[in-house]
Amino acid sequence: MGQKKLIRNARAIVSCDALDTVYYDSDVLIEGFQIKQIGKNLSSEGCEIIDGSSYFIYPGLVNTHHHFFQTFVRNLITIDYPNLLVVDWLDLIYPIFAQIDSEVIYYSSLTAMADLLKHGCTTAFDHQYCYTKKTGKSAVDRQMEAASALGIRYHAGRGCNTLEKSKGSTIPDEMLETTDEFLKDCERLIKAYHNPGPNSMSQIVLAPCQPINSYEETFTESVALARKLGVRLHTHLGEGENPIMLERMGKRTLTWAQEIGFTGKDVWYAHGWELQPDEYAVMGKSGTALSHCPAPAVLGGFPIIDIPAMQRAGMTVSLGCDGSATNDSSNLLDSLRMAYLAQSYHSKIREGAPSSYEMLKIATVNGAKTLGREDIGSLEVGKAADLFAIDVSRLELAGTLHDPKNLLARCGATGEAALTMVGGQVVFQDGRLLKVDEQQLACMAEEACTERLRTQFPTIFG
Repeated sequence: MGQKKLIRNARAIVSCDALDTVYYDSDVLIEGFQIKQIGKNLSSEGCEIIDGSSYFIYPGLVNTHHHFFQTFVRNLITIDYPNLLVVDWLDLIYPIFAQIDSEVIYYSSLTAMADLLKHGCTTAFDHQYCYTKKTGKSAVDRQMEAASALGIRYHAGRGCNTLEKSKGSTIPDEMLETTDEFLKDCERLIKAYHNPGPNSMSQIVLAPCQPINSYEETFTESVALARKLGVRLHTHLGEGENPIMLERMGKRTLTWAQEIGFTGKDVWYAHGWELQPDEYAVMGKSGTALSHCPAPAVLGGFPIIDIPAMQRAGMTVSLGCDGSATNDSSNLLDSLRMAYLAQSYHSKIREGAPSSYEMLKIATVNGAKTLGREDIGSLEVGKAADLFAIDVSRLELAGTLHDPKNLLARCGATGEAALTMVGGQVVFQDGRLLKVDEQQLACMAEEACTERLRTQFPTIFG
């Protein structure tokens, strides 16, 4: 059954279960990957003991949208996102993306995943659409390698772009694929990595990048293959493309997606700040979910989505970091705080802004639902032991401890976790990634970035 662990006498355990249970001064018994029992004074026979007396424990966060390959184009004031139109910014950034190779994919993914794990994220979806002559078809393989090294659950969105720039795409031609080669590689990756079972550490999602950057057949064929093989679908939608879609197709993007079958309980979109109230109902009725990424919305000055209205319409809303080029970090606790504050800002004109705890459930329970996972997202007997703990013995948290459920986003607890556990395995504790030599990897990652990108773009990187 696997090694037994007992987290002894946790000060509070915020379960995020259907009853919103908080356990005080309680234990968590873990056997193998599963939670076996939660309660007081549990037997410690045969267990490795973890002292939880200074911990508040939460379910592992679930990140539902990211672009790991962008991690090496952070902190570039020379092409600062807020000071440029999106199209102008893309024209500057894509020549850099076109030079990314397999080593950059590997080390940038390690960097992003490490940041996620350190800040309580145990399951991450990444939308990998950067395929160049230098990356070949190895991008997701290298990401799986990185995820295995660190011990994070990884859902890989195999993305693509197929439409030529001469026909209206924003993507350089050297980053294009054909629909057939995209689908062929999706089948390869599903066969190699997709595990739909309990405690799965790797899954594959079909994720053509964006409706305006691919042929319609890329999307229709993705739908057919995903439904045939039982995997999920993802794309960007409602992030500024609607005027182009109206010009090209004579219809808004969601209507187009609905007509071709790219909606449903196995589909979710990223961003959605262009969605209209009548479209919330379409998504709610079809079960199509949305990943809310607050950082790029705030950074780009885009509308903040109306989460309460979306939820009233039956939509599932989850939380994502989005790409590092429009976030500059992979800290989902920071995104949680930002999302909470942004929703609170609109509370006077919106009915019922989510509480800090409700935002936590969006980042955990709803994240698991978005990815089609029933084994993660809350701390309950039978579910995977995916969790993180914060040390509440620190002076800066004095006076906040009466409300563990609302503490994180409300009080800005966005620093490193004291402990992160994935499937019963402690992967980060007391400032250390336990499965890798972090200092060595950091040096190698910095070298990879310098050799492959900074030397080629000195005026941008400085």
